[in-house]
Amino acid sequence: MRVVSCQAFGPVRDLVVEERPSPPVTPGCVKVAVRATGVNFVDGLMVQGLYQAKPSLPFVPGGELAGVVTELGDGVTSHQVGDRVCVIMPSGCFAEEVVVFAPMAMRSPSTLTDAQAATFVQSYGTSWFALTNRVRTSPGQSLLVLGAGGGVGLAAVDIGRSLGLRVIAAASSADKRELALQYGAESVIDTTTEDLKTRARELSGGGVDYVYDPVGGALAEPAVRALADDGQYLVVGFAAGDIPRLPLNLVLLGNRRIVGVNWGGWFMKHLEQNAVLLAEVTAAIERGELHPVAPTEYPFADAVRALEDQVQRRVAGKAVLVP
Repeated sequence: MRVVSCQAFGPVRDLVVEERPSPPVTPGCVKVAVRATGVNFVDGLMVQGLYQAKPSLPFVPGGELAGVVTELGDGVTSHQVGDRVCVIMPSGCFAEEVVVFAPMAMRSPSTLTDAQAATFVQSYGTSWFALTNRVRTSPGQSLLVLGAGGGVGLAAVDIGRSLGLRVIAAASSADKRELALQYGAESVIDTTTEDLKTRARELSGGGVDYVYDPVGGALAEPAVRALADDGQYLVVGFAAGDIPRLPLNLVLLGNRRIVGVNWGGWFMKHLEQNAVLLAEVTAAIERGELHPVAPTEYPFADAVRALEDQVQRRVAGKAVLVP
């Protein structure tokens, strides 16, 4: 089988595609033939050694995939050969086959393609956790989503719309803003030409109730300034590369709140609750209430180009490698 291997932290272009033996299935595990592998911004950070957690070298990048179960380890009764499944892992998904602990292989929603199934779990898990667990929203409230054309931001737009929120999508390119409108944003902001605080306050009628921020960097402070009194700022990630330093008087004076959103850290400590959370997301998808985007597809051999497009923010929505 082929894998994408990172031998040393550095430029994405240094990744290599190499042949390895098919992994043996072990007790309690299933072997999965990969049909699509999600390509995310965080994968590029990990390859460059810029992510907050560094895997041991060498390693295979990739944190999510979809495929078909081809072999069962001893003791596995929860799956059958031929099951369509999706998997999230810290790394190791840029491969044509994987062996994973059986509970990690979740049933793929019947309404999704393999490419969609390979790219919805991280984005929708994070956004559902943020908007239904970390805060309690009410229909009619306003939500400003930064990085709204990327995978996590677009999921927040889709989920926000499904919850009855008035979604304002901020993004840097016309194609990303158009995609956000298609997924339910009420209005959009061009972060390259418009003043984020001023425009968000105008569009929301005085201030937004929630800010969903997977970007960080220079947009963080104007986003906090865009909040209404008692507004909540959800810290989701730092795709801009810079962790912002915020003047806390902005929080004090408006009785605003800053809320951390670390779904990955939470679900590792709350596996049963996370299973319920993902079941809620899957059910909403199958009812047609949520609509994971159809990703841009790259051949497996073009892993370098796929990751470089992510790092350079050239992708609207999601992307996958297809073995």
